[in-house]
Amino acid sequence: MLERVLDAIGRWVSWLVVAVVIVCFAGVTLRYGFDLGWVALQESYQALHAAAFLLAGAWVLRRDEHVRVDVWYRGRSARTRAWVNLLGALLLLMPVCGFIVWASIDYVAAAWRVLEGSRQPGGLPGVFVIKTLIPVSAALVLLAGVSQALYPWRVLRGGEDGA
Repeated sequence: MLERVLDAIGRWVSWLVVAVVIVCFAGVTLRYGFDLGWVALQESYQALHAAAFLLAGAWVLRRDEHVRVDVWYRGRSARTRAWVNLLGALLLLMPVCGFIVWASIDYVAAAWRVLEGSRQPGGLPGVFVIKTLIPVSAALVLLAGVSQALYPWRVLRGGEDGA
């Protein structure tokens, strides 16, 4: 179930990237082609990019396409790779994600209390919504990490071949 949710989010986020390109292209064309520019337009593609970046993390982790130092990892046995993945999830990924959720709650709550908008005249009104994606994305990555840690656990217990 979690994998299907993360895949759906990932497919949706991939369209956000297309929107970023279109909005950014429109902003550049308007600015340099017609000498027109709006703060809200510039901030909108920055917000779209932030949303895409924050929401894609769990999907990338779920698909095992995240950046990893592969020089040492690649040539090892399935059991060694399983230990690296399990310990990495338990000792690094999960604590860091938990800390991000914990540390960002007050920051996001403060933004919601005042319904924070852009500090720029003519900017976007919903900055608090973008800030909300910080703990949401960390929680999604944490859930993806829990899901992904189950596979090396099964390998180490002898239930999977680890290929």
